[in-house]
Amino acid sequence: MFVDPPAPQPLQPGETPPVSGAPGLPTPDTAVSWEFNPDYQRLVLMWRQVLPALDTLTASLDKAYQLARSKDVWDAPVSGRYVEEMAEWRSRLGLYRQAILTSISDQAADTPRWVPVNAGAPHAFS
Repeated sequence: MFVDPPAPQPLQPGETPPVSGAPGLPTPDTAVSWEFNPDYQRLVLMWRQVLPALDTLTASLDKAYQLARSKDVWDAPVSGRYVEEMAEWRSRLGLYRQAILTSISDQAADTPRWVPVNAGAPHAFS
């Protein structure tokens, strides 16, 4: 059994952007304001969409596996092969789940939560 990697965290109520590191008056080249990264938000939404689907698949396969292992359901000699195949499917689904969630988690770890927005006044002739 695998442990799910850390999920990307959504914007929390009251969360504030990072403090600007440059003291003094802002220059036109420095970021004056910040926004929550839309790419990071997409990763949060993706995680929330994928996780319930993977949980449903896992639960369905686990239920079928438990029924297949029951002697009340199977008494034919061929039952062992089906139980082994279902065990393999469960293993593959676990690896698939780990790969999908790890890729989302890794991408979120590499994506900044906040991005600078240049909120300067519009310039003429730009």
